[in-house]
Amino acid sequence: MSAEKPVRRRDSARSKELLVQAAGELLAERGFERTTVRDIGERAGLDQALIARYFGGKAQLLIAVLRAEAGDSLELDLFDTEQVRMLLERIGQRGPGPIFQAAVQRPRDPAVETATHEELHVRIVAPLKETFAAQGLDRPQLRAEVAAAAFIGVVMGRSAGAFGELAAADLEDVLPLVQRLLSP
Repeated sequence: MSAEKPVRRRDSARSKELLVQAAGELLAERGFERTTVRDIGERAGLDQALIARYFGGKAQLLIAVLRAEAGDSLELDLFDTEQVRMLLERIGQRGPGPIFQAAVQRPRDPAVETATHEELHVRIVAPLKETFAAQGLDRPQLRAEVAAAAFIGVVMGRSAGAFGELAAADLEDVLPLVQRLLSP
């Protein structure tokens, strides 16, 4: 008598979720260029071919990761101390995501570049611009881009350990400095 293997039910929603989660982790650890679909499939415990089936390719999976990371709130209010605290805590645990990485290193894939830059502007630059415009400040777009670049510089410098004291500092010491940096 041969023992029959149980038939594994396919759960496309769960498979997609696992692929997005695995891709998010690997992209934060390695960046887009050094993350392979094979690595993503292995981390998710799934066949890498499912990436093409469910998302179309690695670039489209990155877009799904960006949307999943956005959650319910697409926009980040950098003037909200609690939002900034939660973001910095998450980045401290997982590393900077693809949006922050794309702000300092241009992606080779044009689709990835477009997607990450669009998300950067929707989530970070546009809310800053709206705030600066509402305050009647001149050149709100330029101000928003400079503020976003400064914030991302702090995030990346802290994460990379490029600035020893910044990297070692307690989050509660960094937050007020970031808030002052962003104030018009």
